[in-house]
Amino acid sequence: MQDYFGLLKNSDDELTREWLLKDPKNMLLAELFIAEQQARKGGKRKTYDTHMFEVNLFENLMRIRDALWNYEYTPSRGTAHIVFRPVKREIFAAPYPDRIVQHWVINLINPWWEPRLADSSFSCRVGRGTRYGVLRLRHHILSASRNMTRPVVVVQMDITGYFMHIDRKKMYERVRWGLDRQFTDHNDKRYKMLRHAIREIIFDDPVRGVKIQGSLNDWRGLPEDKSLFCQKPGQGLVIGNLTSQVFSNIYLDALDRFIMLILGYKYYGRYVDDFYIVVTLDQLPQLKRDIKVIEAFLNGMGLSLNHKKTRITPAHQGVSFLGMVVKGHAILPGKRIVNNFSDAAYKLVGGVGDVESIVSYLGLLCHCDGGRATKKIFDKVGWDYNW
Repeated sequence: MQDYFGLLKNSDDELTREWLLKDPKNMLLAELFIAEQQARKGGKRKTYDTHMFEVNLFENLMRIRDALWNYEYTPSRGTAHIVFRPVKREIFAAPYPDRIVQHWVINLINPWWEPRLADSSFSCRVGRGTRYGVLRLRHHILSASRNMTRPVVVVQMDITGYFMHIDRKKMYERVRWGLDRQFTDHNDKRYKMLRHAIREIIFDDPVRGVKIQGSLNDWRGLPEDKSLFCQKPGQGLVIGNLTSQVFSNIYLDALDRFIMLILGYKYYGRYVDDFYIVVTLDQLPQLKRDIKVIEAFLNGMGLSLNHKKTRITPAHQGVSFLGMVVKGHAILPGKRIVNNFSDAAYKLVGGVGDVESIVSYLGLLCHCDGGRATKKIFDKVGWDYNW
């Protein structure tokens, strides 16, 4: 078994490639082994089901391979729990074998989708995380304002309960649209396996047979549009799944293109369901009218705008986005980051915190203009400040 997995790991070798290409089932097993390595790195290594899977790794990967090969794969029952920070949310966690399949699916479809997604979407893309999104917003503000020489405003919008209101049928049609174009031969074995797996993942009802972790009281106070337990059949997507993150980005790519190509707004960006448009003052009246057009487009996708979160902010006042405040040339840490950093510092001084949290916040603040906030926190807890 060790020699077998060593062979898979060294797949750059010419003889290994020949061995893999000789039998498509060997190639599938190699792909699943790579997916398992990725799932293991996702922070789940110490869980019980991860350990149990790895005890008989070869046999378990063979079972997944055979299920995919024979179009018999179905997601297993997962767990559900509530997280309270940074905001209260419902999380469904898939069993380890299902996380492997999710990585396998994304590994195969992402190379086709990635170059086709709009440049202004920042989530679930390599090199396009929160820091990229913040820098992109600053770039848009500086470009629209001609380096802060004319006033511009940032209009921010949010989709109401995005993951909970996704129409699974419409999402499947969008993902399937890409799959049909990625594989021109629809008799291709890999195409058929992917089509089956994607359909099973999207249309799986995660509420059925789910195991609750924690207390049912944890759900108390959670709005109905934030819980899968309150959605009608065929609606809503699990937040915690890798495929949910990527599929949801693919789904909203249509919104990105509508705003940029049809409505013509150049300075636009989106992170998951939170998006912005930067305009000059003379463009603002038209954008206010277009907000109704954007909402109509979203309604056609089964979604709606959360008008309570629509904000119009003059750029020079500072715009809150992805935990930071973008203010002209400066990027400042947001209140939540500063408060959490302060709490972590006080806990460490009190003997109940950990150094890793402090290092993490320092690493975050070094990527923005966080020197003043850091010095203020250090002064409060009596630490020397050397930035």
